[in-house]
Amino acid sequence: MITRRNALNTLAAAALTAGVAAMAIPAKAAEDTIKVGVLHSLSGTMAISETTLKDSVLPVFEELNGMLLYI
Repeated sequence: MITRRNALNTLAAAALTAGVAAMAIPAKAAEDTIKVGVLHSLSGTMAISETTLKDSVLPVFEELNGMLLYI
Protein backbone atom coordinates (compact mmCIF):
# COMPACT_ATOMS: atom_id res chain seq x y z
CA MET A 1 0.00 0.00 0.00
CA ILE A 2 1.34 3.41 -0.95
CA THR A 3 0.99 5.95 1.81
CA ARG A 4 1.71 9.63 1.73
CA ARG A 5 4.78 9.12 3.92
CA ASN A 6 6.21 6.45 1.60
CA ALA A 7 5.58 8.62 -1.45
CA LEU A 8 7.28 11.62 0.17
CA ASN A 9 10.23 9.49 1.28
CA THR A 10 10.64 8.13 -2.23
CA LEU A 11 10.40 11.62 -3.72
CA ALA A 12 12.95 12.97 -1.23
CA ALA A 13 15.35 10.12 -1.99
CA ALA A 14 14.99 10.72 -5.74
CA ALA A 15 15.62 14.45 -5.30
CA LEU A 16 18.68 13.76 -3.15
CA THR A 17 20.03 11.30 -5.71
CA ALA A 18 19.47 13.80 -8.53
CA GLY A 19 21.18 16.54 -6.52
CA VAL A 20 24.22 14.39 -5.81
CA ALA A 21 24.41 13.34 -9.45
CA ALA A 22 24.19 16.97 -10.57
CA MET A 23 27.08 17.91 -8.28
CA ALA A 24 29.20 15.10 -9.68
CA ILE A 25 29.03 16.57 -13.18
CA PRO A 26 31.84 19.10 -13.52
CA ALA A 27 30.78 22.61 -14.45
CA LYS A 28 32.37 24.19 -17.45
CA ALA A 29 32.62 27.86 -18.28
CA ALA A 30 30.02 29.25 -20.61
CA GLU A 31 31.31 30.49 -23.91
CA ASP A 32 28.52 33.03 -24.27
CA THR A 33 27.23 35.70 -21.94
CA ILE A 34 24.19 34.80 -19.90
CA LYS A 35 21.88 37.74 -19.40
CA VAL A 36 19.92 37.93 -16.17
CA GLY A 37 16.94 40.22 -15.78
CA VAL A 38 15.61 41.72 -12.59
CA LEU A 39 12.07 43.05 -12.62
CA HIS A 40 11.64 45.96 -10.22
CA SER A 41 9.59 49.14 -10.52
CA LEU A 42 11.86 52.14 -10.88
CA SER A 43 9.01 54.61 -11.19
CA GLY A 44 5.60 54.98 -9.61
CA THR A 45 4.51 54.14 -6.09
CA MET A 46 6.64 51.00 -5.76
CA ALA A 47 9.86 52.77 -6.78
CA ILE A 48 10.46 53.90 -3.21
CA SER A 49 11.01 50.37 -1.96
CA GLU A 50 12.21 48.63 -5.11
CA THR A 51 15.01 51.03 -6.06
CA THR A 52 16.95 49.84 -3.03
CA LEU A 53 16.32 46.24 -4.09
CA LYS A 54 17.79 46.95 -7.51
CA ASP A 55 20.78 48.67 -5.92
CA SER A 56 21.40 45.63 -3.71
CA VAL A 57 20.92 42.98 -6.42
CA LEU A 58 23.38 44.42 -8.94
CA PRO A 59 26.49 44.09 -6.71
CA VAL A 60 25.47 40.51 -5.86
CA PHE A 61 25.38 39.63 -9.55
CA GLU A 62 28.78 41.22 -10.04
CA GLU A 63 30.19 39.21 -7.13
CA LEU A 64 28.61 35.99 -8.38
CA ASN A 65 29.96 36.64 -11.85
CA GLY A 66 33.47 36.59 -10.44
CA MET A 67 32.79 33.45 -8.40
CA LEU A 68 31.17 31.49 -11.23
CA LEU A 69 34.35 31.61 -13.23
CA TYR A 70 36.02 29.34 -10.66
CA ILE A 71 33.30 26.72 -10.14
